[in-house]
Amino acid sequence: MSRRLGSWLAAFAVAAGLTVLVPASPAAAADCAAPWSGSSVYVGGNVASYNGHNWQAKWWTQGETPGTAGVWADQGSCGSGTPEPSPSGFVVSEAQFNQMFPNRNPFYTYSGLKAALSAYPAFANSGSDTVKKQEAAAFLANVSHETGGLVHIVEQNTANYPHYCDTTQPYGCPAGQAAYYGRGPIQLSWNFNYKAAGDALGIDLLRDPWRVERDPAVAWKTGLWYWNTQRGPGRMTPHDAMVNGAGFGETIRSINGTLECNGGNPAQVQSRVDKYQRFTQILGVPTGANLYC
Repeated sequence: MSRRLGSWLAAFAVAAGLTVLVPASPAAAADCAAPWSGSSVYVGGNVASYNGHNWQAKWWTQGETPGTAGVWADQGSCGSGTPEPSPSGFVVSEAQFNQMFPNRNPFYTYSGLKAALSAYPAFANSGSDTVKKQEAAAFLANVSHETGGLVHIVEQNTANYPHYCDTTQPYGCPAGQAAYYGRGPIQLSWNFNYKAAGDALGIDLLRDPWRVERDPAVAWKTGLWYWNTQRGPGRMTPHDAMVNGAGFGETIRSINGTLECNGGNPAQVQSRVDKYQRFTQILGVPTGANLYC
């Protein structure tokens, strides 16, 4: 119906003493709360925005993406109705990824990395475009250092394998004494780390740690789990270090602490910094301050 015809019919109805039902104007969407962060803790009643909706936590939660059944309650659309940027629009293109890792093992696929991003959507998706690219470069630089340029899937020193079972843990080492060696892009090791990562990701890695070396998406997810939720021997998570401006050096501290920082192994620190500088150049952003730890 044209606007002119609609107006004429409304006027006729009023003149005839009829009730006119006027279509309601679309309700304005609520303001969006602060964007959800996979590294933040939310208690019952806290509200965060995600993908164009506000979500209220039903109880204590960390890392569970809004929309997870039984954890978050949908409070309806917010803002303009346009979804917030999702991890599918990763700031590193496949061509740039291949440029960063020209000799990578075929196991470490770009598609596997993109599939893993849904587990931690705040990763490389927080702050300005520059910060997003700096965080992606920082993660991939540390990953490159840990794996020899994404060449190694598992820890190369097999003599270390039996040493990663902490028998004091109540759950023990059900996969075997020597099953929890380093795997994946950040070389996840120790039974307690496999337990914690598996619990966070909803995967039983304590009983099947080999899945990290079989499934590229799972391998990448374990790396993102550490990056986004663990501060290790550092003062903050690597994600927070990059998003809050603490700098690349703090990501090194969160991964290896004084083993490399404070003069522990300056050559290893320099190796990580060199890779970060190269990757930020590929992505076309400055490195930011505080490169060293």
